[in-house]
Amino acid sequence: MNIAEKTLNYVKSITAQSISNAGSGHTGGALGMSSIMLALFKDHYNFDVSDTDFLNRDRFVLSAGHACGVYYTLLSLFGFDVTLQDLKELRKYGSRTPGHPEYGRTDGVEVSTGPLGQGVANAVGMALAASMMAEKFNSVGFPIINNYTYCLAGDGDLMEGVALEACSLAGNLNLKKLILLYDSNDVTIDGNLSLANKENVAKKFRAMGWNVIKVKKGNDFKACSRAIGKAKKSGKPVIVIFKTTIGIGTEKEGTSSTHGMALNQEEIKVFNEKLGVQESFYVPNDVRDWCMASARRGKLNHETWNQELAVYSNSNPELYKQFLQFFDRKKLDIEKLEKNVNKLEGKSTRDINKAILNDVADKLHQVVGGTADLAPSTRAYIDNGGNYSAGNNCGRNIHFGVREHAMAAICNGIALYEDYIPFCSTFLAFSNYLLPSVRMSALMKLNVIYFFTHDSVYVGADGPTHQPIEQIANLRSIIGLNVFRPCDGKELLAGYQIAFAKNGPTAFCLSRQDLPVVENTSYKDALNGAYIIKGTNKDADIVIFASGSEVHLALEVANEIKGHSVSVVSVPCVEVFEKQSPAYKAKVMQKTAKVRVAIEASNDNVWYKYIGSDGLFVGVEDYQVSGKGEVVYSKAGFNAKEIAKKISKQFQK
Repeated sequence: MNIAEKTLNYVKSITAQSISNAGSGHTGGALGMSSIMLALFKDHYNFDVSDTDFLNRDRFVLSAGHACGVYYTLLSLFGFDVTLQDLKELRKYGSRTPGHPEYGRTDGVEVSTGPLGQGVANAVGMALAASMMAEKFNSVGFPIINNYTYCLAGDGDLMEGVALEACSLAGNLNLKKLILLYDSNDVTIDGNLSLANKENVAKKFRAMGWNVIKVKKGNDFKACSRAIGKAKKSGKPVIVIFKTTIGIGTEKEGTSSTHGMALNQEEIKVFNEKLGVQESFYVPNDVRDWCMASARRGKLNHETWNQELAVYSNSNPELYKQFLQFFDRKKLDIEKLEKNVNKLEGKSTRDINKAILNDVADKLHQVVGGTADLAPSTRAYIDNGGNYSAGNNCGRNIHFGVREHAMAAICNGIALYEDYIPFCSTFLAFSNYLLPSVRMSALMKLNVIYFFTHDSVYVGADGPTHQPIEQIANLRSIIGLNVFRPCDGKELLAGYQIAFAKNGPTAFCLSRQDLPVVENTSYKDALNGAYIIKGTNKDADIVIFASGSEVHLALEVANEIKGHSVSVVSVPCVEVFEKQSPAYKAKVMQKTAKVRVAIEASNDNVWYKYIGSDGLFVGVEDYQVSGKGEVVYSKAGFNAKEIAKKISKQFQK
């Protein structure tokens, strides 16, 4: 038995033991892809365990995150900070080896994966970001950015729409250093893959502009390594299709029952006997040395890169200066942009956002992004940024096409790659398509910005399919996502300030229609998430909370009410307001008020937190119909006089 075979046997044994020790997990996929993973780590994957943030390292994404048992085993064998004890604690509470890979928890893990297909789209984003950076900073003789992006996916991943959307775009953009390793075992949880999918994956990917490499012996280490080496020479994105056996070596290999199975102690004993492994959680010295040779190679590659970068800095001083500036992000003085914003009073917040976005993009070249084929409508476009394409990798505007889900997941990958601040945009009614990816943005605390326009039933004539109602509530339910619904440019600027200052995603809900000028709004006060824009000398009898386009309406309502003191509170961001001090929140809430009202073109029950169960919420109670925006808006109940009457009745109760 040669050292490669011996190492592979120990990889399988330790992986099966760790899953068995956990009492649950996914033995089948982890064993089936073990040869692919070992070949990648041993012969191709460029990493430095002493500096896992090394810029020009290769990126690896395990999209089939349920098979993380073998991933953790290889991280441990190849010198990452994952111990054998960590492997014993697989899936245990608070361990560094959770049930699916988590970004920031396990050394060497580049992205959180688990929801199938997401990782494929993340890898597309990483490869896209790498190509942008290479185009921007590489010079003749100095390819300082030339890393590969590898992604390992299974049958389930490639049935998910998010993955196929992303792969279609990757082919169109010809992302040359993207390599998709496809563990094709023809088995899913329910049974044979043919129950749900009989398509020709190779033909599909060729049609999308990919090169295809087939490996009949996907459980053979040498065959896997040769195929990956060939893929690295491709002039297109390439998928390597490895025909493998799920749960190889177990009594139930090749069957669906091995997918989520943990071997019992007797089965582990039989399995290890087949592999010639006698020990429990043990790595022989020759196996460790063989693996660590790759770790030493990676460190040497890093040192060589540092030397080349030093020569590059002397040969390309101006480019090197720009290179350093890209990573040395200075604080953007958002407040200075207020003068420009004030000139746009009375415009829609989507139009104001276009001006702010372009001002910010001029100063921060890390800002890149695009829309789901809606740039003329959402206005989320960098005017002087150029369009990214296969022939123009330095373009800052990405035409994602009508691929909302992948758009968001690709932006996650761009954010993960290095220092980029990606944005994407579509109508608020279509934000539902993005929610799984937005949730992953929040889980990983990524600085992704989402611009959702056409934010209320005021959209009108496009009808109920385009009139958002429940979408704001959906977004606010995502933990870690700040949702800004500004009433004007000052509040929008405050949202930008917070977005750039925090680790985590931000969603902006912006109007299509022009909004009336609102008096007494404040950039600084909006930084608190909510503030009083119309107050009294004492606690008010009536407090009205509102956001976005309903803030001006709330002021109109206040003017309609006679005989009672009324206070109006603008709430551009609930999440930010909730983080303020108890004293500040008490001041804004004015809890002695007898009647509490919230006005928002949504059905979000979050407002009852502020108005109480006996408060009055003026929202959208049902789907509306097609018609002129102002008519639909009024018919939905957003009429100052009618709301004032409701409040008066409420006060009399």
